[in-house]
Amino acid sequence: MWYIIFIVFTISALYGLWLLYKKAGKQGWESIVPFYREYVMAQLTARPTWWVFLLLVPIVNIFIFYGLYLDLLKSFGKRRFWETAVAILLPFIFLPLWGRDPSVNYLGPSNTEEFHKKYPYRKTVAREWADAIIFATVAATLIRGFLLEAYMIPTGSMERSLLIGDFLFVSKLNYGPRVPMTPIAFPFAHHTMPVTGGKAYSELIQLPYKRLPGFQKIERNDVVVFNFPAGDTVVLEHQEQTYADMVRYMGKDVVHNQFTVVTRPIDKRENYIKRCVGLPGDVVSMENAQLIVNGEAGFVPPEMQMDYVVLTDESGLNPQRMKDLRLEYFPLENPGMFRVFMTADEAQVVKSWGNVKAVEMAVLDKSQAMGDTYPHERHYTWNFDNFGPITIPAEGWTVTLDSLSAPMYARAIRDYEGNSFEHKADGYYVNGAKATSYTFKQNYYWMMGDNRHNSLDSRAWGFVPEDHIVGKALFTWMSYDKDGSFLSSIRWNRIFKGIK
Repeated sequence: MWYIIFIVFTISALYGLWLLYKKAGKQGWESIVPFYREYVMAQLTARPTWWVFLLLVPIVNIFIFYGLYLDLLKSFGKRRFWETAVAILLPFIFLPLWGRDPSVNYLGPSNTEEFHKKYPYRKTVAREWADAIIFATVAATLIRGFLLEAYMIPTGSMERSLLIGDFLFVSKLNYGPRVPMTPIAFPFAHHTMPVTGGKAYSELIQLPYKRLPGFQKIERNDVVVFNFPAGDTVVLEHQEQTYADMVRYMGKDVVHNQFTVVTRPIDKRENYIKRCVGLPGDVVSMENAQLIVNGEAGFVPPEMQMDYVVLTDESGLNPQRMKDLRLEYFPLENPGMFRVFMTADEAQVVKSWGNVKAVEMAVLDKSQAMGDTYPHERHYTWNFDNFGPITIPAEGWTVTLDSLSAPMYARAIRDYEGNSFEHKADGYYVNGAKATSYTFKQNYYWMMGDNRHNSLDSRAWGFVPEDHIVGKALFTWMSYDKDGSFLSSIRWNRIFKGIK
């Protein structure tokens, strides 16, 4: 239904523009030919005609089009605030009204000294402030939505590659900016209204997934920001947790009975940041905590953090020393035994301490099946350190549906590709029709955190669809250490540090 409404609105706006072009002494058809229409606008408003070439530049073309469009309306005497606002928000109503209004006439090129002298117009102080605020809001929203967006790392799933408190810029241009799927939203808010709470968006209009051209495709081992693919969020009293987090530790029945579970549109789900270790068509697996991609050893981040068991004497670990090294640790049931998350180099440092008897990496054995490991199916006795092989779906790839593949790809077929998927006694049914295979409509990716033993990632919830991809992490512009004091709370060596 939405596209029918969109078509009707577009035709109505173009009809109004057609009438205005005729009033300016042009042919009506000139208003509906892309690029040529803007060329004529430049002539009617006395703007440089070379501006038309800037319409080929992504993002810049938005500013150029609206600059010419609003200049054209000024040439018809439409310069008041409410006229500018409705021309942008409701062109399908007001352009036809102005086009048919005999009192609305073309006054001449609005970008000339003669025009300003003949038709002087002074803005009030309130109008000046309103224009400035609206322009800043629109510009910032466009930059945030199509160019760059700032993020803060809230958890340690990427330690030590990215640290809790890192502030980073994420490029929307690298992979191509995603057209907002939920376009009606409060500026600068992701999904929740600041201060007051509640939804910061409206689902009145939902657009299909569309991505503008980018500079590159996602490359293996890129650090990528994406919307949480499992979709649901559990709302606690004063905070939120992802559905997968809560189910992992508490169980599905407990979560559904005791907490509020909400489902948001794709582009309003929580933003996650991980390393893309598997591309469409890749075969991934893990053997004794070693990532395997297409039969070869996968990328090992230089500062990858793992989980170690540290055995000490009765004195234990010095809390101040652990804080100085920024090591996350927990006591285990056995006296003098601790669980420590650290890099291989840090493990060697801890091992050298006089009261430390042993340091061993805590790698799960293949026989230790964990129910929190994707695809959460009894046929797959997997855990986070040992799983696979798993083939990542690619657009156009066809998978045979059977008892082993169906659990692996059911979520993608049903939730990410919008089909009904049922298992009946005589086989599998897609959209009510019996199916022995399925061909995927989009690409998928396998995401993992560099903190391999303390990261909720694809090992828990599977594939990340292409339409969930937000952008590529570029560099940290600031880093705050909550355990630091005064100037040491800023990690100066991480400012403007590139992300690899």
